[in-house]
Amino acid sequence: MMRALLCTIIFFLLGISSSYSQNVWPVISEAIIDENGDTLAIITLPEFVKFAPPVFKNAAEQRRYDRLVRNVKIAYPYAKLASIRLIEYENQLALVSTDWEKKELMREAEDQIREEFEEDLKQLTFTQGWIVLKLIDRETGNTSYDLVSEFRGKFRAFFWQSFARIFSFDLKVKYDPFGTDKDIEHIVRMIEAGAI
Repeated sequence: MMRALLCTIIFFLLGISSSYSQNVWPVISEAIIDENGDTLAIITLPEFVKFAPPVFKNAAEQRRYDRLVRNVKIAYPYAKLASIRLIEYENQLALVSTDWEKKELMREAEDQIREEFEEDLKQLTFTQGWIVLKLIDRETGNTSYDLVSEFRGKFRAFFWQSFARIFSFDLKVKYDPFGTDKDIEHIVRMIEAGAI
């Protein structure tokens, strides 16, 4: 039952919402000639971030952190995809003039996402699904509740929030990179920098 809730919410959020590779090659931005006639290239190097290795008090804490790293690595691509899809659908919705067309577009998008990702999302654990919801807030700047409310209506958002509360979920919870979600934020930054 809980997985069905997570899958349905994530299906929807992926429907309304770049790869990891970064440009690691130096970019020659300009070349100048000095007074001796030598050509000097001005090169812009990509940002390099060094992460300090985490320090653990005991083996159990290290296992918890390693498990969190594994879960974030699984969940993060779905949140990135949700962000990309959100931009795409917002652009499409800007071209739609009636509420009926808007609802039809959202239904088609939800069906497309369900077909594309249903099997993958069914494999997510409870924790991974929760991390996806948190990271969607990080990537889009909107809670899951806000996104469902905006794109599918307040009644449907209320329904999913009520259903989620039965399982101790809160779709209105905000991503807190400096508080409760600081470990997730650190892991995401390492993923974005290509460190893990």
